[in-house]
Amino acid sequence: MVRRSYKIDSIIVNGRIFSEVIIDPHYEEKHSDNITDELILSLALRLNGRFEIPVSTKDEYSYFVTIIELNGKQYRLVWLLEADAVYIGVVNAFRDSKGE
Repeated sequence: MVRRSYKIDSIIVNGRIFSEVIIDPHYEEKHSDNITDELILSLALRLNGRFEIPVSTKDEYSYFVTIIELNGKQYRLVWLLEADAVYIGVVNAFRDSKGE
């Protein structure tokens, strides 16, 4: 399973500018019925202008879990930022039914 990289129009998250999203294919193991790369990109773009607190950090990586609403549905986006990098890494994404 290979990570996929997508160039995006620049967004600002946590005061930093990002122009790329890298998606780990992990979501395909359990969530491929209703999650696609295109949906994940739409969710990642909704991070624009936000400031998020990491749930954990390890070495140069900060890990985040963010609930994002899109088209009346709630999703949980698990993502990371690497120090001094211009990409957002998406670890996983799935429908979040806890808030529904």
